[in-house]
Amino acid sequence: MKTIRVALAGQPNVGKSSIINSITGARLHVGNFSGVTVEKKEVFIEKDGYEIEIVDLPGVYSLNAYTPEEHVAKKFLFEEDYDLIVNVVDANTLSRNLIFTMQLMDMQKKMILIVNMIDEVEKQGGRVDKDKLEELLGIPVILTSAKEHRGVDEIVDQIIKTYEDNKPKNKLFYDERIEVQIEKIVKVLHKSTHFKDPDYARFIAIRLLDRDEAVYKVIHDLPIFIELHELLGKVYRELELEFDEESTSDILSDERYALSKALVMEALQSPPKRVSLTDRIDKILIHPIFGLPIFLFFMWLLFQLTFEIGSIPMELIDSFFTEISNIVIKVVPDGPIQSALADGVIPAVGSIIMFLPNILILFMGINLLEQTGYMARTAFLLDGFMKKFGLQGKAFIPLVSGFGCTVPAYMAARTLKNPTDRIITMLVLGFMSCSARLPVYVLLIGAFFPTSSAGNILFIIYISGAILGLIVAKILRVVLFKGEPEPFVMEMPPYRFPSLKALSMELWIKAKLFIKKAGTFIAGASMLIWFLSAYPNNPAIEAKYLQKIEATTDISQKEQLKNEMVAEKLGASYLGQIGKMIEPVFEPLGFDWRISVATISGLAAKEVVVSTLATLYAVGDADENSSTLVERLRENITFKAAIALIVIIMIYSPCIAAMSTFWAEVPQWAWRGFYLIYPNVLAWIMAFSVYRILDMMGF
Repeated sequence: MKTIRVALAGQPNVGKSSIINSITGARLHVGNFSGVTVEKKEVFIEKDGYEIEIVDLPGVYSLNAYTPEEHVAKKFLFEEDYDLIVNVVDANTLSRNLIFTMQLMDMQKKMILIVNMIDEVEKQGGRVDKDKLEELLGIPVILTSAKEHRGVDEIVDQIIKTYEDNKPKNKLFYDERIEVQIEKIVKVLHKSTHFKDPDYARFIAIRLLDRDEAVYKVIHDLPIFIELHELLGKVYRELELEFDEESTSDILSDERYALSKALVMEALQSPPKRVSLTDRIDKILIHPIFGLPIFLFFMWLLFQLTFEIGSIPMELIDSFFTEISNIVIKVVPDGPIQSALADGVIPAVGSIIMFLPNILILFMGINLLEQTGYMARTAFLLDGFMKKFGLQGKAFIPLVSGFGCTVPAYMAARTLKNPTDRIITMLVLGFMSCSARLPVYVLLIGAFFPTSSAGNILFIIYISGAILGLIVAKILRVVLFKGEPEPFVMEMPPYRFPSLKALSMELWIKAKLFIKKAGTFIAGASMLIWFLSAYPNNPAIEAKYLQKIEATTDISQKEQLKNEMVAEKLGASYLGQIGKMIEPVFEPLGFDWRISVATISGLAAKEVVVSTLATLYAVGDADENSSTLVERLRENITFKAAIALIVIIMIYSPCIAAMSTFWAEVPQWAWRGFYLIYPNVLAWIMAFSVYRILDMMGF
């Protein structure tokens, strides 16, 4: 079976992922590009004796790369081995998107142009002339609507056809004055064996005119460099004088812009000018007075739904795992294996899985904000507000992404081109409570607050974390990073109905990753916690209490003695010894050694806090009559200590995976060390303050 390797390229927000999700029979693989944390999506399709591998490159505006994503996409396009390029453009912004298309066409590769979201143009009364566009560009064009699944199935057939056909002749030519200079550079390039291919030589010549430093480095060590360097100086001066521009890069940009406008005038029948639905909605949603309250209402509603709907299946999931524990107790003989499974792994993993519905609802809400186009508008709406705290409006995107997962939020901070804005945003991202913290919040809210106010309390926790993050950002800007944030510049996409298929795919990927994490990392962590809490075995303690239990006939006293035995055995265990060593640090917060251990375990992954508490407060009691973890927490933790724990979870360092991403994104050791220390010190101070205030209030 032959393999066709395809590079899927396009500017951000053109719907590449939606197209991938719409292709019938595709197998999706998600990973990272080699050596970097940029996400890599690959799709594999088998048809007509071919295996087609489509690599979805990060969205980029130009081959003149600035962000890590743009560098990854450029490196792939320039250096990797692939057979053709599929370029996706947005029919609504065709003129701007075609500028990048021309840069890709300069590469002289086989290429297909996909004009996506064609339905939106047609609804406005517009029309794209596919045949005209093909004639003008000289490459195949497919009109698609991923949302309506129009034209999507043609893509695979066209990939095979383009692969089998000869490469069409280049139809992209610039102004005659530019072409003359390109030809001069090509003649010198041909003197080197590296550039015998005329198409490749032309591409390198254009990139040199575009002042591409990466390409300049390629020719720097070649024998022709001295001659070429001298020629380039002359070419730059001649073109800059002739076009009255400061740089040949600007000349090419202007030329591509003019060509794209001419192409669109020929191939796009524009809709009549009228006030669009997007403009009418914007008058309400980004209103200078009502916009912010509307956004806060949407966020409040999201957290209400997260708690109210998410709590419905929790009891069923809890009962399911309790039943599994009971089956293990009946099937597996008494001993350490039975105890490890029934008292350790199953309750711990079950205590995490039961929060999966809450997490998926939160992810779905954030995805809906992004897909509809509302997220970009909220960034615009909050720009003035966020500038008061030393952040620019664009920082809102990674900050809100942090409510889902801190790892991609750190990556999203790359969109901030200014290094100072980026580092400040990344240093406060940990205050945005990720979905992994949600199980801890839901557990503690369920234990210490009435159900009727649970959604409001959850909203207050999330908003408090966000406000604290803004305050810290302001302090960082004043103390460590003097200066103003960059002006806000961002594309405003039209409002769109979300793609249910794309949404379902994203939720499925998140659920699969979460369950995998619960089934591997959290199961392993709970096994370790169980072992440390079960050993060393203390038969003397057991014998002492069993004698007392046998001596009494009072059932309630028997239960009390059993609980005392479990508590004393835990205290004498390895985990008890560790907990008592670190207990003095957390004692001022009202924590016993169990909560201290759970807090420290949360540095690995926040969900482990719940599984650790489940193991420590429910050991030896996994039967149908056992009290729930919520009841155990009410019995063992005071209200003020529970609030202090919420504050700690809300502020202290994110998980190991997130910290690793931060280290990968921030090479400076000073900031790495600073970020290891300051959130944890701040968390302790804030938790201590809250605990003491509640204590003075009589809680």
